[in-house]
Amino acid sequence: MSTTAASPTLDVSGTRPIPFWRLVRVELRKSYDTRAGFWLLFTIGLLVALVEIALLLAVLIQEEPVAVSDFSIVAAFITSILLPVLGILLVTQEWSQRTGMVTFAIEPRRIRVVLSKLVVGILLTLLTTVFVFVLGVVLTLVCEVVQPDLTSWDYDWRFVVAFTIGQSLTMVVGFALAALLLNTPGAIVLFFVYWWGLSLILAAVAGIFPQFIDVIPWINFQVALGPLYEWELDRAEELAQILTSGTLWIGIPLGFGLWRILTAELK
Repeated sequence: MSTTAASPTLDVSGTRPIPFWRLVRVELRKSYDTRAGFWLLFTIGLLVALVEIALLLAVLIQEEPVAVSDFSIVAAFITSILLPVLGILLVTQEWSQRTGMVTFAIEPRRIRVVLSKLVVGILLTLLTTVFVFVLGVVLTLVCEVVQPDLTSWDYDWRFVVAFTIGQSLTMVVGFALAALLLNTPGAIVLFFVYWWGLSLILAAVAGIFPQFIDVIPWINFQVALGPLYEWELDRAEELAQILTSGTLWIGIPLGFGLWRILTAELK
């Protein structure tokens, strides 16, 4: 009579859960430890620096008046295009590089992994904002030395807050679309169509039907963010427009995206 030995089992009930901030550190390292992440971060810094220096040369050559905020406004346009791509890569790297099985085996609670990626995206946005403003101050100092009479240091600190919030929300748009598609090229294409194409369509409709103009801030997130950048949120209606359009542009895609991540089969 033969007997079958019982298979040993691994008891992990006493294992402490992974601290959330350790997940954040891991995701932060993964954001620049890959070719795509490193070159995207490098490209953001390089493009901002090149465009800002070009603006500096144009101002000095033409002897135009300049304010420290001018450099920030120019940089805002560049980062508003590239930061959402960074948010996309943070989400899709687990699926494009097929590392999801390892990641979610180490931390089975997928929502904690997703939240750590979102925190990393916001942290990188904050670092980018600091870089933008420091560079703007340095270039303004150069203008102060060369043409002090044409250089202005007038700056409203509220613009810094508004700029940071707006850039973070733009990054989250890319993050939400990436969670929805879980595909890097598709999410990048969808973002540009979604962020720029849809806005142009809504603007064209408003141009044809003037009565539609009052509706635009409620459904176009870019238009709703206008008062935020100008720090003119002095009416409850403007805040309601941001919340309503933000739900359409971020909340709904992110909600379906989270559901897909939590239920998707890993391959």
